Amino acid sequence: MIENIRLSLRGIWSHKMRSFLTMLGIIIGIAAIIAIVSTIEGTNEQIRRNMLGNSGHTVKISLYQDSMEYEIGTWNPSPDGVPVYTEDVRQEILALPNVEKAAFYNVSNEYNQCVYYGANSLSSCLINGIDANYFPTAGLQITSGRGITPEDVEKKRKVVVLDAGTSRSLFEGGDPVGKTIVIYNEPFEVIGTAAKTDTYEPVIHSVEEYYTYYNNTDSSGSLYIPSSTWPVIYRFDDAQNLLIQASSAETMASAGKACADLLNQGVTNNSGITYKSEDLLGQARQLQDLQSSSNQMLIWIAGISLLVGGIGVMNIMLVSVTERTREIGLKKAIGAKKSRILGQFLTESAILTAMGGVIGVITGIILSRIISRVSDVPVAISVPAIVVAVVFSAFIGILFGLLPSVKAANLNPIDALRHE
Repeated sequence: MIENIRLSLRGIWSHKMRSFLTMLGIIIGIAAIIAIVSTIEGTNEQIRRNMLGNSGHTVKISLYQDSMEYEIGTWNPSPDGVPVYTEDVRQEILALPNVEKAAFYNVSNEYNQCVYYGANSLSSCLINGIDANYFPTAGLQITSGRGITPEDVEKKRKVVVLDAGTSRSLFEGGDPVGKTIVIYNEPFEVIGTAAKTDTYEPVIHSVEEYYTYYNNTDSSGSLYIPSSTWPVIYRFDDAQNLLIQASSAETMASAGKACADLLNQGVTNNSGITYKSEDLLGQARQLQDLQSSSNQMLIWIAGISLLVGGIGVMNIMLVSVTERTREIGLKKAIGAKKSRILGQFLTESAILTAMGGVIGVITGIILSRIISRVSDVPVAISVPAIVVAVVFSAFIGILFGLLPSVKAANLNPIDALRHE
């Protein structure tokens, strides 16, 4: 085998230009496949990051009516037959597999001016009724002042924590801590401001992507009050949502479904009202499948150049057999077996295409980097794709080198020695 490799490399080197032109089809095919696969992998990872971005493995379990999320607000009251869950239920949720943190909360999406500070008001905002478990679960940190404490909830204190959006709108860059705002004619003291622990902005290239990822970003300002003061504003108890933090991105869907099933055991509403979990990872996979299916055709098209490259290898190997007919006849005359001749030419063909595969991989990596810089498309180099590409290129060499090798092995030594 080592002798065959040495002879193959010598033969390839002695016809450098011809060998390079023979490898060109393989190089182009492999480079195209590596570039396409790298772009697909990079785009899939970008979709996953865009969808999961700031989620921190958190899953929202909220009320749905049939297939639509049920939004509670002053214009849409809380549905009947949905209980207010207690700390005991939260402990049951924490005991479920892959659930690390959990918090019940109320939320109302307000589109009217109901929050004021002096002459400033909010045209829209999310009002959240929370307990002390919410901020750690949601991945929020206090940037100034303090957060909601168990004592705030127990004593029904009218205090509020603002996010950056509401603070900026109401206080125009000033320090809000210690100030008093009015929520539905009730005074609340601002005790702190909060922000996401990790911030991530989705990479958006089109209007379609904007609307796809828009719902997964904090588009409205939010403010947070103790859950015990929720009835002070809305005059009644509302159905709660649940926020959990799963152990990993892969367990988000299963953990969310398990929590939704547990909560639904207490729901007695007969109007199609149920708890459902948000499946961001599933949405990401659907987008990835849609993106990948449109790119599979490109891989097949690139594969055609590998077929063309294989035909080129077969053609050159046939020429090589013709050129070396006397050499083959001499080897057979001194006792070389058919298997030795067959192995020599198959080795040369495999090495030729494997070298083309390696060069193609390097070219594909460079090409993918260029594409990323020029079109701002993310790429992720796939190591399995590189290994498969090199192995497949060698297989192409063996497959298309088989016919010339068999022809060389079957030459009659007397006729071969007479060949001019």
